[in-house]
Amino acid sequence: MKFIGIAVSFFIPVSLAALWNTGIPDSCSHRCGELLSTCSCQVTCQSLRICCPDYKEFCLHISPYSGSLMGGKDFEIENTAFNTSSELRCRFKQEIETSGYVAKDGKAHCISPLLYETGFVPFEVSTDGGLTFPYSGTWLSVHHSKVSDGEKSVLVNATKWQYYGTPNTDGNLTLTWTQQVLPATHINIEVWGYEEIGDSYSDNWLAEWKYLYTLARETPNTGTFSFTPVPAKGNYSTWDFGILRITPSSYSDGQSNIPSVWSSEHALAWHLGEDFRNDPTAWATAKCLEWDRKEEKLPNFLEEIIDCPCTLAQARADTGRFHTDYGCDIEKGSVCTYHPGAVHCVRAIQASPHYAAGQQCCYDSTGTQILTQDSTGGSTPDRGHDWGSPPFLKPPRIPGFSHWLYDVISFYYCCLWSDNCAFYMKHRPSSDCRTYRPPRAASAFGDPHFITFDGLNFTFKGQGEYTFVESDLTSLRVQGRTQQAHFPNEAQVTSLSAVAMQENNSDVIEVRYSEDLNMEVLLNQMVVNFSEQSWMDLKGLFLHSTVDQNITVMFSSGAGVEIRGSGGFLTLTVLLPEKFIDHTQGLFGVMNGNTEDEYTFKNKTTLSVDANPQQLFEFGADWAVENGTSLFTYDTEFLLNNFFYGEKHNSSFLPVFFPYEDSADPLVKDMVLLCDSDPFCRFDVLTTRSLQVGHSTKLSHQNHKRLVESLKSVISCGWLDHPANGRKEGTNYLLGSAVHFICNQGYELTGSKERICQATGAWSGETPSCILRTDVKQVIVLGCVFGAVGLVVLARLIFLCRKERCKHNQKRVSEVPATSKQATEVPEKFLMIHRESNVED
Repeated sequence: MKFIGIAVSFFIPVSLAALWNTGIPDSCSHRCGELLSTCSCQVTCQSLRICCPDYKEFCLHISPYSGSLMGGKDFEIENTAFNTSSELRCRFKQEIETSGYVAKDGKAHCISPLLYETGFVPFEVSTDGGLTFPYSGTWLSVHHSKVSDGEKSVLVNATKWQYYGTPNTDGNLTLTWTQQVLPATHINIEVWGYEEIGDSYSDNWLAEWKYLYTLARETPNTGTFSFTPVPAKGNYSTWDFGILRITPSSYSDGQSNIPSVWSSEHALAWHLGEDFRNDPTAWATAKCLEWDRKEEKLPNFLEEIIDCPCTLAQARADTGRFHTDYGCDIEKGSVCTYHPGAVHCVRAIQASPHYAAGQQCCYDSTGTQILTQDSTGGSTPDRGHDWGSPPFLKPPRIPGFSHWLYDVISFYYCCLWSDNCAFYMKHRPSSDCRTYRPPRAASAFGDPHFITFDGLNFTFKGQGEYTFVESDLTSLRVQGRTQQAHFPNEAQVTSLSAVAMQENNSDVIEVRYSEDLNMEVLLNQMVVNFSEQSWMDLKGLFLHSTVDQNITVMFSSGAGVEIRGSGGFLTLTVLLPEKFIDHTQGLFGVMNGNTEDEYTFKNKTTLSVDANPQQLFEFGADWAVENGTSLFTYDTEFLLNNFFYGEKHNSSFLPVFFPYEDSADPLVKDMVLLCDSDPFCRFDVLTTRSLQVGHSTKLSHQNHKRLVESLKSVISCGWLDHPANGRKEGTNYLLGSAVHFICNQGYELTGSKERICQATGAWSGETPSCILRTDVKQVIVLGCVFGAVGLVVLARLIFLCRKERCKHNQKRVSEVPATSKQATEVPEKFLMIHRESNVED
């Protein structure tokens, strides 16, 4: 057996003999993650049995492996025993040191530090007081709201804490915690505040959690504490956003990076000064107006955030760009405290490119987007993305806390503690969906069947490793491995058994079935454990796993990859935003709306869409990957022999192209009942002789069709305002929707009473207005009066003018010969006019 490792940090073949025959094996001290000349310190070395002898000593495994970015979490180093006399130091990111200790059982412990970022963070351990750090591992820093409730202290009746001092809110407050988390008989409870100082959007803009004061000292560690709040002394009462920290009393006040239990972040109403308690509305109004003035001076981030999906179906289907907002989740009963009337909200996964702002989109029970222009329950964009934004560390990219500072505490000022929500909504208006464009979806499932981005479907039953999609736009690569699936009839059946992916220089994710058919997720070759965290912020992507192991990978470009498993068959779905049009190739085709070029080879030649299965087999084989570009991990003898050293496309494997359907076969009747007209289901039942496989294939096909249906483009005509002194009925602004306008009592409508959203994206009719009815009558009466007066004046002027002209003409008549007919007719006409004018007058 040989070891693999690649120049791009993956595997290049190196013979074991070469590793072991060069003399004394190397050491993993200071070298974890490296391939050494005589052995390996990489994570795959254990399954390949080529680890350096001291691999387990220096390359650390820890438990728990994750905790809040606030720090203070005690974790144990599992695989190495230390001398109890060792002076342990733990160093994170090569710069943040915390004290460690060795327990009586010889197990070393570290305390996680306060960080301003989420994701995997490298750490090292020293046993000589910090002189050398030969031991290393990784720690997962987690968004504070995503850690388990058992890790935090609980504000009993959190609403009371955050409204304390407002009318009818007083009395005792209670804090609880799991006392076993802190091995101390007495504890201190501290108050910390958060601020971001410096010039906004500049290099000197800094984030800081600051110790303010100790609320309670030397309190018995009983797991509960109650008190009656009083205004904080001095300037501390001006801090209105913060957190509580519980520490063993043996530590100094405000000491950093020590064992701690933190509360949830919250509005510090309970400790605000007497000015707040005497008149909370006036206090909050002043703060709201101050926030309004500051917002006016900050850059407008609204222009660069992504528009919301038009419907709830689109929002839940576009998993590459939007994810459930846990504060309003339809899967958890739609408890939407800040968005009354909503049943589900999503957040844009990626922050906006320049200002790191966030988007939120909320929907009602009909699936219609709720806008703040219509309801306080509408979705609001965020100056600070709630989940933060890489590279984190600086405002407004701090996970959770930048969002609280710019978007949440201000909501308390303007909307919850005072009635000034119009100021808040002015700066945080909902985005509609007029510029939203849904992504395109492609899928592979069953004995593999493919549905391309442009909707063409085919079956390719090759055995090997293939490029499903790659793009020159972002260097996105999604590769799939198919291998023979074993059934009692020994059919030549293949299944999708592994998918590996990367974009630009992001982390590499691989989802695969192990040899014992357990589903595994690998992060840069290391098996990921989702027992503590289902969401992970990684390099260039986010990774999410549901309870039933549906895996979603969300790349920074907005590309999304979904993988589900059933019975050894993986189902893959890739979603790509509109910007990938004309930038894809591979088995999922060229995404451009044209199926004619779907079967494009690497050399840019194409097959007809009517190609037969044998020709499609050649097309699929052309997209076999090469070892130099493979993203897969080859960490078992089976994978090495069959996929690394073997052909990338097994040309000797000849599948069944046309399964035979025998009406006398007893299976056919059951197949017809199960599959109906689904061709993929029927194909897989016939090839595998398994109704279960056919059922799984049918479900995957149906899921794809539902996904495509959910992602259909929808025309929006945009929000319509109600007329002043009137109201509107209807808050749906999509194609075919009608909005009706009604004036208040005493007012009359001019313009259109009903406007309908048209296919052009424009509203029918004219903009309505409501005019006071007395004003209308006055206009009519005055119009009549002035009109009558005008006519009288005009007639009088005409009379006078004609009278003068008549005299002039009569004079001329007396001077002209009577034989001139024209001369006699003109005066007669004027005389007639004169007589008529006298009658009207």
